[in-house]
Amino acid sequence: MSSKNDFPLVFEQLKSILKPYAEKLTLKVDTSDTYYIDGPYSEKWKKQLFFGSAQVKKNYVSFYLMPVYMYPELLKDISPDLKKRMQGKSCFNFKKVEPDLFDELAVLTRKSVEKFQKENLS
Repeated sequence: MSSKNDFPLVFEQLKSILKPYAEKLTLKVDTSDTYYIDGPYSEKWKKQLFFGSAQVKKNYVSFYLMPVYMYPELLKDISPDLKKRMQGKSCFNFKKVEPDLFDELAVLTRKSVEKFQKENLS
């Protein structure tokens, strides 16, 4: 059984998925409960693009990955277990550390960065 006591560890592990990309992208917030990175400025959308975030919420820890909303084909190969963690189109919620799902999320994040690069968005 998980508890809110697990949330700091869940947060740190989800943050570690995003952290390698903070130099290439733009780190906006790095606090004890929010880690947020933006992508580059987009001429198409006339603004800096949100890339991803890990955030401690009241009942779970959320991992946001905007490229999966922009490019839904990135989700075509995700496992049913990771799909169950989705809330909306670009958010995954966790209450405990789930190494296999975090590994899968790390791969999805890498593919998202690669998609941004391919689309000249990073």
